[in-house]
Amino acid sequence: MTKELREKLEKVVELVRNDMVDPDIDIEYCIPEVEQDEACKIEEEPYILVKYVTEEHDVHNRKIKLKRKFLDMTAEDLANLVTFYIEQFKEEIDSVEYGGE
Repeated sequence: MTKELREKLEKVVELVRNDMVDPDIDIEYCIPEVEQDEACKIEEEPYILVKYVTEEHDVHNRKIKLKRKFLDMTAEDLANLVTFYIEQFKEEIDSVEYGGE
């Protein structure tokens, strides 16, 4: 990984951390050379694992892969995209879990 890409991904992690302060969301960063949780599985592409715990204590997971085409984006745009995917994931789970109420 180049120094520029590592710095960009470090910035993405920082921005997502600041944007996604939510007690129901647990985010694991699986980005070699930047931040890697012990539970991360080594894959070709870095990824962010999102765990959402509903009021019923159900745990839902979504893996957001940081594909090559995304890595050309600015750190801010990539962080916004990741944040959007996380919010979208939460909305999907909420609509399934709570849609009938």
